[in-house]
Order: sequence, then C-alpha cells, then structure tokens
Amino acid sequence: MKDSARVVVIGGGVVGASVLYHLTRLGWSDVMLIERSELTSGSTWHAAGGMHTLNGDPNVAKLQAYTIELYKEIEEISGQATGAHQTGGVLLADSQERMQWLKMAHARGRYLGMETELISVSEAKTLYPLLEEKYFVGAMYDPVDGHVDPSGVTQAYAKSARLNGAEIVLRNRVVELNQRPDGTWNVVTEQGAVHAEHVVNAGGLWAREVGRMVGLELPLLAMEHMYLLTEDMPEVAEINRATGKEVLHAIDFGGEIYMRQERGGMLMGTYERAGRPWSPKATPWDFGHELLQPDLDRIAPSLEVGFRHFPAFERAGIKQIINGPFTFAPDGNPLVGPVRGLRNFWCACAVMAGFSQGGGVGLALSNWIVNGDPGFDVWAMDVSRYGDWTTMAYTSAKVRENYSRRFSITFPNEELTAGRPLRTTPIHGRLKAENAVFGASYGLEHALWFQEPGRQPVEDVTFQRSNSHEPVARECRAVRDGVGMIEISSFAKYQVTGPGAELWLSRMLANRMPKTGRIVLSPMLNDAGRLIGDFTVARAGDERFYVFGSGIAENYHMRWFQAHLPNDGRVAIRPLGLDLTGLSLAGPRARDVLQAVTDHDVSAENFRFMDFRRIEIGMIPALAGRITFTGDLGFEIWVKPEFLAQLYDMLQIAGEEHGLTLFGARALNGLRLEKNFGTWAREYRPVYGPEAAGLSRFVDFRKNDFTGRDAALREREEGPPRKLVALKVDAGDADVIGDEPIWIDGRVRGWVTSGGFAHASDASVALGYVEAAFADETEAPFDVEIIGERRPARLLEEPLFDPQGARMRA
Repeated sequence: MKDSARVVVIGGGVVGASVLYHLTRLGWSDVMLIERSELTSGSTWHAAGGMHTLNGDPNVAKLQAYTIELYKEIEEISGQATGAHQTGGVLLADSQERMQWLKMAHARGRYLGMETELISVSEAKTLYPLLEEKYFVGAMYDPVDGHVDPSGVTQAYAKSARLNGAEIVLRNRVVELNQRPDGTWNVVTEQGAVHAEHVVNAGGLWAREVGRMVGLELPLLAMEHMYLLTEDMPEVAEINRATGKEVLHAIDFGGEIYMRQERGGMLMGTYERAGRPWSPKATPWDFGHELLQPDLDRIAPSLEVGFRHFPAFERAGIKQIINGPFTFAPDGNPLVGPVRGLRNFWCACAVMAGFSQGGGVGLALSNWIVNGDPGFDVWAMDVSRYGDWTTMAYTSAKVRENYSRRFSITFPNEELTAGRPLRTTPIHGRLKAENAVFGASYGLEHALWFQEPGRQPVEDVTFQRSNSHEPVARECRAVRDGVGMIEISSFAKYQVTGPGAELWLSRMLANRMPKTGRIVLSPMLNDAGRLIGDFTVARAGDERFYVFGSGIAENYHMRWFQAHLPNDGRVAIRPLGLDLTGLSLAGPRARDVLQAVTDHDVSAENFRFMDFRRIEIGMIPALAGRITFTGDLGFEIWVKPEFLAQLYDMLQIAGEEHGLTLFGARALNGLRLEKNFGTWAREYRPVYGPEAAGLSRFVDFRKNDFTGRDAALREREEGPPRKLVALKVDAGDADVIGDEPIWIDGRVRGWVTSGGFAHASDASVALGYVEAAFADETEAPFDVEIIGERRPARLLEEPLFDPQGARMRA
C-alpha cells in the first residue's frame, strides 16, 4: 500500500468501484480504494442486480440510463463480464391512477431520449405471459431494463480502474480520518496511514460510521430487503423456448413486487409495507458475506398478491429466500457530493439502486472532484438537500415510510406525514387554528392553503385539480383585490458583515450591490456561468447585508459561500434560519394595513419599491423590505422569533377593516406564475445560464470580477440553445406539475419546469425551456403533454398580470 494518493475512496462496493473508475477515466491515476474486506462485501454481493431507467426525477433517470449504457464500456476495457441481460421490462399498472403515472413517465422519457412505449394489457401479456390480465389496466415497456451480475459489474469497474493506474487495497479497514491544517487528510488504516488530498465516503452499510469519523451524522438507514428464488418453472422454459429469449424484467406496482428470470426459475422481490430497519444505530464492522434470517410472514401480503397476479409462482417451489440490508436516505435518492465545512470530503452513500445509479453517481462525483462541478443537474442526489435537523429518529421515520411506499404513487400535491411536524415557527398553532393545510419544506411546516371553517384541513391527492382549487382561488383573488398575508419564515436568510462584505458579495453575485437602505435581485453563478442561486440582497448598513434565498437550498448555498470565504477575517456570513422569521403583506391595500401598526411613514414617496429599513411595529423592532414574490404592492417584514406571534396578531387585527386574508404557498405559486416569476430548483438550476433563464437584466457585466462572468458573457453574445418561456395552456382539469414535454410543430422541443393555475387571471400557466429558435414564435403551434394528452398552448409575450409592473411600484 502506498503512503499517499490524490484520492482515497473508502468502500469496495459497486459505488466505490464506480467512483474509482471514473476518476481514472478523467485522467487521475494516483487514486486508491480501501476496502475493509473483499470487493462487494456489504450490500453489493446479495443485490438482485436489477437495472432500469425509471425515476421520479428526470435528471436521475438520465444518469440511470447512462449507467446501463456504461456496462458495455467497462466490459470491453476490463475483459470482465458484467452479466448484463438487457431483457427489456414491463411496468404494470393495476389502476387508472398508476396508468396516469406511467403516461407521465413515458412523456418525460420523450425529451430524455428514452424509447419507452405505452402498451395495452393484452400486449403486456404477449411480452410477459406469466401475468393474469384481469388485474391490470395497462403497462409501459422499456427496452433497456434488465439485470446484471453484481459481482461481475463491481469487478469490471475495479479492473478497469486498475488498468488505468488505480490501486485497490483489500482486507484493510479505515479506522480514523484526520484533517491536516492544509485541508488534506490522514487516512489511518489497520495497515498504516495514507496521506490523501481527497476522501470519498462510499462506505455503504458503514457510511454512517465513516461519516462519524469526521463528525457527521449522515441521514441514512439500512432496511432489511427480501427476495425469493424459485425452483425451475416449466412456464419459464416454455417462454424461453417460444421466444428464444429470457423472461422480461417486470414490476407490479399494485403487488409491490419486481420479478426477473434467474436460471430456470424466477426471482421475485418485494418492498413490503411492514419494512424493518437493520442495525439502526451502528453497523458492526465484522458483518460481511452474511444474510439475515428470512421472515416470510412479513412479506406474505405482497406474495399473496403476487401469486394471484402471476399464478405460475404459486405452483413453483421456493429454492431460496435472500434477506439482506440495503441503505436508504429519507427520500430514497442517493447522498452525493461535498460536505459543507469539510474541505475535500465527499459522499457517495445511500445508493440503494446501485446497478441502476452507480455509474451515474461515479460520473457526477468524479466530475465534481476533478472539475469542481458535477456536469449535470444532481440536486435530487445532493447531500446538501438535508440539514442538521435530520436526526437519527427523523431519518428512521422517513426511510421506513419511503421503503413502504417504494412502488406507491406519490401524487404531486401529496404531503407525506412521517417525521412531521418537526420544525415549526411560533405561529404554527395560530395557522392551524385557521384551518391551514400544511406542507413541509426543508423540514419546516408551512401553510399550503386554508380550508373553509368547519371542513377537515385535508387535501385530496390527485393528478387533477383537487379540493384545494376553490379555496386557493379565493386566496389569490383576495390578494389581487385587497390584501393578503403569508408567513415567509421558510425563506433562507443570511447575514453578511464586515469591512470586506460588499467586495466579497460583489464577487459572489452577478448583480451590483445595493446602496444602504436598498434591495437588489441577483443570480449567483458557478465558474461555468450556470445558475446556482437566485437571491434578494438588502443592505442595512455600510458593513451589513441581509441575503434572502430558497429555503430548501440553505445548506447547498452555505457550502458554496463557506468554500469561497476569504480567510482574512474581513467577511463573516451566518445563516439565520429561524433566528429570523417573517410575514409578508401583499395586495393593493397592503400599505394601509402596515401603516395602521407603525408610526413610520410607509407612503409611496417615503418607502419606495425595493427600499429596506428598520422600523418599529408597535413595540416590535423589525426589518422591512418593499418587495413581494406576488408581483403586487407588498412588504416583507422580518422579526426575531420571539416577536412573530405578536406581529401576526397585530397585523390580523389591523387588517380586519381592510379584509385581510391569509394565503399559503399554493396561492403564492399561482400569483407568481401570472407574473412569469421563476423559482430556484425549477426554472433556475445549475444547467441553465442567466441568458437562457431570462435573468440577464440582473447581471451587471460592467463588473469584471464576479464568478462566472466570462462564461455568462459568452452565453449572452452567442445565445443559449434554449430559453425560458411562459405558456398559457388549455389544460382541461389537470395542470402541469413539471417535466412535461413541450411540443412545437409536432416535435418535442422542450420541457416544462413548473406551472399550475393562475387563479386571478383564470388561466393555466406553464413555464419551461424550449429551443431558442422558438422562444419568440408567438404564432407557432405549441402543445404541452399533460397525463398523456397533448393540450394546445399559447406563448405569452408578457405576463398575464400587470406586465409593466405598475402595481409593485404603486
């Protein structure tokens, strides 16, 4: 074993081997993998080895497609067979709702370049003769589904990496990680220490233990997972004989089972409702090539459904039951990327679908390490999507929920209940008393909409418009016609101070910095000129700024801020979290309500649009900005949490004579859509530049030293390949939710990023990216595919509401 390496990858499962290979593929040969036992010794060796492209996030789906395509490459390089059987697969819908979900998955596949096909039950029966037709309503066929040999794939990655110069050290446990003052690492093992510039935690079942070596408690948990192998089945032999091919891979969502051929029999696995965590607090280091005790009673309900849906299984003998642990994050997606505050420490953990996702994870992480950027939109996998509120108990609750719902539909308007409520603000009880229907964002409870008095505050989950439609419409109209109030504590808030604060922010953000008492809007770009943030910046003094952004991205943005903070002590940044809470007033009578509770002059002449100042509201010290995401006249009011309840009560009382109405996030979405306002993680993501996203007006190219300037300037001069547009859609009874294809002249030329119903304008709106040549084609025949049906759409030349912005400036 060498005593130094540029990168040390900890963990010899399929993910660690993939990361190692991809690093060498980018030209880094001085890399090492250290494994406590043998390659595949954790979850990899007993995995079922299924591979598929289906994923709720299209960017993850794209990386899964890459993973499947990669197997030919590593076979050719290494000479090691991966055992890849690209049989094709059928995904079976047992209900109309599941068929709608498959239609949407098929539609996403159109712009991802996937060749899926929606088929009838009889067509599915032809492809998969084992099924009983009466239990299904339709299916989707995917030609690239199949399965691999877990050991063969891992060895192929490892051999390919070795051929490119990597070193693999087996039977040598990492026992300690210590960071040197220069940010490099001492990786202490049972056989000695290795000095490394970077460390990658690909520890799998032991990823928590590796994280704890550096003070991290990663949000992941292992669950017991079972599948069974049958004896040889004559039905399988008949299919093989008649078709000359293997039995296809299949997923029965209603039965919560997946199936594929295994030799002369079949493999059937299940994600049962009564999932069981394994070793929930610590993984024993001596656990190895072992299986857990089978528990047929636990999976019996799923098997009973499976035997009804596929009668041949009931006649087959069971040869073996495999029960082994796999790790999951709270939402089921991997934990990938750098860790905030830990220089050169990287995660590649909780990759439960390693043979569908392992290649994509290795590609993204190696790009990140070598080039400083993953090269793809990996927000759905980014470890920074969780904060320090993800305790072990919270993780356990969410992982168990996710596991039990692995094959269940999560509707776009569905708010899952496990691990809630966790984070609440001081007015949570008041909003609950007003019959709020709550959602959770970054673990924080916030009001989505307000149900009528006397009715249960519950939303019917659906792909169509729900029972929230009319209440949200009333909230929207109340804002446009009078005044509404919404809690905005879920925004991320940062305080930047020090003599170097202005210069540093000017380098970090693309717009000019505001004068004292003023606000500017500014994107933040990476080195490639792509959008990694969208902020409101308020200046409270010469050396004090408040920066407001997306709540879900707080950890993501703090990671970037801290990594670029100068070490001369002239700048300090602090995330304020719930140390600063807020309410927003919006609508033509917002000024009347605020003036009723403060002695400060908030007239249009004295408190201009985009002003920011300290005011007193009654006895409460507050920060107030004349800005609102509704696009209307409005104010954002920020106070310490001990004042929030009193502020809420004062504004409620003052608002009575003006008809003040509470509104929630659903109404805010409808209001911002009729202004064509984009949002972070939907319209603004690291694959788009400011010119494409329509944010160039917030980029000050007169500055020559902000991050990403040259790349953004090139984009402006050369023109982006796609541009953000707004569409008015003839949507029927179902609005877009995001990721729907946009058709122009009979071809898919873009995709929806977000949308919904703009109630105050009585229109269904979709925002999305289309090929730049069509971004101004107001006469072009647009269609948006919603639940499998192409709906006519019209390009909006200007926002539906107040296109000149007179209301905001009133």
